[in-house]
Amino acid sequence: MTQQRVDAVVIGAGAGGLCAAARLAHGGLRTLVLDDHDRIGGRASTEEIDGFKVNIGAIAIEFGGVFEETCRTVGAPLDIRTPEPAASFFIDGKMVDVSRGGWSLLLGQLTKQAARILEKFADARSGNLPDGRQSTEDWLKSYTSNATVHAIFRNLCAAIFACNANELPARAFLTYFTGKGAFKRFGFCPEGTIGVWNALASAIQRNGEIWLSTPASKIHVRDGKAEGVTVMRQGQEVRIDTDLVISNAGPKATVALAGEAAFPPPYVLRVKNDLRPAANIVINIASTEPLMTHPGIITFGRTRRLCNMANLTATCPELAPPGWNLYVAYAVPVPALGDFDSQAETELALQDLREQFSNFDKARILSIRVMRDDWPAQRSCAGYDLPIQTGIEGLWCVGDAVKQYGNGGTQACAETAKLVTDTILATRSRAPLAS
Repeated sequence: MTQQRVDAVVIGAGAGGLCAAARLAHGGLRTLVLDDHDRIGGRASTEEIDGFKVNIGAIAIEFGGVFEETCRTVGAPLDIRTPEPAASFFIDGKMVDVSRGGWSLLLGQLTKQAARILEKFADARSGNLPDGRQSTEDWLKSYTSNATVHAIFRNLCAAIFACNANELPARAFLTYFTGKGAFKRFGFCPEGTIGVWNALASAIQRNGEIWLSTPASKIHVRDGKAEGVTVMRQGQEVRIDTDLVISNAGPKATVALAGEAAFPPPYVLRVKNDLRPAANIVINIASTEPLMTHPGIITFGRTRRLCNMANLTATCPELAPPGWNLYVAYAVPVPALGDFDSQAETELALQDLREQFSNFDKARILSIRVMRDDWPAQRSCAGYDLPIQTGIEGLWCVGDAVKQYGNGGTQACAETAKLVTDTILATRSRAPLAS
């Protein structure tokens, strides 16, 4: 076994891992990123299929939040194009643009109970939130029985959190929409989402390395402190000595790498009992004939499983060969936090697409990816997150299983990275690198 030493090891080159590594490297720590796949980006990467740049999972990158701040801090260019309008609702064949009117415009067209629901949103903004036990569906039933309103709330839960309204705590839903924001500015990367990860990778490599196709096989812990990581590198075991390990592999995988005995028993119990992986179905679609003209993301009304769909080539034509339109549709199974029949749930999503778009059968399906189990849409549903601390000194978790309450998506992963690295750099800072 060969042996090396670095200041920090980051396991997993997904959103949280890359943000953390970029911040550590910029802060002066010699940082090594490991990933068992052959490309960066994790569950938000990009692959090429017959000339199309197809995103595996997440596509929308928000402006004005912690992810943009991370890129600015480490000197990584953020090449994102904003569709205008960015987000609308597609209800009963009609497009509703909520960029100016927000919830008031949307709900006011659908239910006489809009004022009561909006009043509860106002209460939530002032801190009056339901407890974490009541589901979003049950909370909404207290104010309206309108089927279209319930369908919209379900599809918002599905689009943002990869779960159904009866699975998401109302507290988490309201926290996101009143505290974390909604209908924000976002954009798409013309290289595919991997483009933003490549920019962060360049920032990391100014003071570190990224080893792909290099799985971690063990996290070494002694006397409650991290001591290093063993990896398989080009068929050879390599021991990396470090007293700082950040895992973007999720708490479950992190415990498996270090061994249950290394952790405080209450943490192991939480990993076993509290995590709720959330699933979705990602359908990438190409068509020479436009399916939709809206340039951004549309959220649907009454559907079986389909929740939203993005028109990628309206703002980023480079993602497809000339003459083609590229779309990505998302569906969430029932249940999303438990076992389901992947084939049957996918077929329900395809039925929705045929209903919503009369020319869908003329389109070409490039890929269908069911994100579940150990490769889920979210490693834990909002409201069921673990802490970033593991109980082991020098071992931290980042990513979408340790989110701040009520947050979701790439922005949430970047936030976990900032929280962890701010704490680390406050006590371990080296001379910062020039941007």
